[in-house]
Amino acid sequence: MDKSIRSFWCALGMVLLSATAAAAAEAAPAGAVDYTKAIVIGCSLIAVGLAMGFGTIGTGVGMGHGLSGATNAVGRNPEAQGKILLTMMVGLAMIESLAIYALVIALVVLYANPLMKFLA
Repeated sequence: MDKSIRSFWCALGMVLLSATAAAAAEAAPAGAVDYTKAIVIGCSLIAVGLAMGFGTIGTGVGMGHGLSGATNAVGRNPEAQGKILLTMMVGLAMIESLAIYALVIALVVLYANPLMKFLA
């Protein structure tokens, strides 16, 4: 278990470093290297990965708890299945909106990075 966790973190670090290097190479103008833009782009990529990771992990755990509670409630009181299903679906839609907010923030940071206008 300990070895697999270490290898996961090592692989994640390699992916983040290689993505940062690739974005830095792409962002550099021909003939000159602008390290400030490379650092901002690299940090943006890391921020996007963390935002999407935590956003989806949190919503996944929330949905799992919601579904678990709903199935337990239906198992205890099968006559109330309709009300439980309706409440569960509304709750799951609210939880899913959090993942969509994380996606929107990630897309803004990737494609409309507000920090890039200060570097020009």
